[in-house]
Amino acid sequence: MQPQQRFDKVLIANRGEIALRVVRACRDMGLKTVVVCSEADRNAAYTRSADEAICIGPASAPKSYLNQNAILLAARLSGAGAVHPGYGFLSENARFSASVDEAGLTFIGPDATAIATMGDKIAAKSAMVAAGVPCVPGPDSELPAEPEAIRAIASEIGYPIIVKAAGGGGGRGMRVVLEEADLLEAVTLTREEARKAFGTPALYMEKFLQHPRHIEIQVLCDTHGNAVWLGHRDCSMQRRHQKVVEEAPAPGISDALIGPVGEACVKACQQIGYRGVGTFEFLYEDGAFYFIEMNTRLQVEHPVTEETSGVDIVQQQIRVAQGEELPMNQNDVACQGHAIECRINAEDPATFMPSAGVIAALELPTGEGVRVDTHVEAGYRVSPYYDSLIAKLIVHGRDRAEAMARTRAALAAFKLDGIATNLPLLRELFEDPAFEEGQTDIHYLEKWLKTRGRA
Repeated sequence: MQPQQRFDKVLIANRGEIALRVVRACRDMGLKTVVVCSEADRNAAYTRSADEAICIGPASAPKSYLNQNAILLAARLSGAGAVHPGYGFLSENARFSASVDEAGLTFIGPDATAIATMGDKIAAKSAMVAAGVPCVPGPDSELPAEPEAIRAIASEIGYPIIVKAAGGGGGRGMRVVLEEADLLEAVTLTREEARKAFGTPALYMEKFLQHPRHIEIQVLCDTHGNAVWLGHRDCSMQRRHQKVVEEAPAPGISDALIGPVGEACVKACQQIGYRGVGTFEFLYEDGAFYFIEMNTRLQVEHPVTEETSGVDIVQQQIRVAQGEELPMNQNDVACQGHAIECRINAEDPATFMPSAGVIAALELPTGEGVRVDTHVEAGYRVSPYYDSLIAKLIVHGRDRAEAMARTRAALAAFKLDGIATNLPLLRELFEDPAFEEGQTDIHYLEKWLKTRGRA
């Protein structure tokens, strides 16, 4: 890892909403910015928000936003001293982090060792066990090849179990097994899927929790041994493992209950020498937390934590990369109110098929406690080449009831014509009584959709 150094220009190795978000954070800090873009994004208005924009390849992500050599060349040509990866694309790629360091630049994120450790689910679980972070029942080791040994592990855990790819993520590379008769076939299929998708056939096995919530703890760490956790989030409203709505704090979870878990996360970060921002993800069921993975990057839902904690997480990422100490300790962290984020996606609200095309008209909601993070505008052409996320509606209130009411009003005022979006679905969801009362788990949205005849 390169010794940390000051820099005055940041290259943003990403696109869309998060690229614009980082540009604004850098501008507020007096830093110059360089945005890379594909040919499909060359004329997007947000590219003009940076001091420079460099086209690095065609629309295809592997030939542009995933092209490490092109990004590093753009950094050298522009004179950037640091690279911010945003989220997605190369943000959790250990080789890219190492390449940035080797090029004499600063990677605004964890070093390659931390990314590799936490990116391998088996190594991550082993590190968490050592730090005292509660984990899902199951061994912190790779699943053996012998059928009898596999059966023995499953029997000891107790059915139902879930088989997961060690290098997996994004909801891929996992299978739930309800009974022993289906175990070996599930292992074989998942192993092959893991080999093709993640480059390693390594698997591990855990207890499958049937009605959990998805709870996250946001951490922030500097390079001087200081670390804090910035409260918690509930991200249970998911479809096919993809989050739709997030909120902070998680409803119904007391500080006394989650406090020791947050402290264990901080301890784990200090033990592995983690730097920057990260998120510990847990399943929560029957009053107990179970670690599932750590995201070694900025997350899409970081704004709800920003709104409740008062901390600009993106700026803190950059300050840590500059070698600065955290400006707060744990006693200074005081989360206030309640925040909700809705992901606005360019997709059909009934079939969830992506919707590309030109945005004919756009009216963003405003008002107290309302924030919209987006890179789109009227006339913007939504590309079929990338993720369907086009905006994030973030709403803050004094409590959850006020945040819910303000979100309903903001969703009603959000006007976007020309393409299909999930706005109608979100408006309907926020009228649901169970969601209103916080009585949901990670399976709730899919069941809710089925009752309405949707995918």
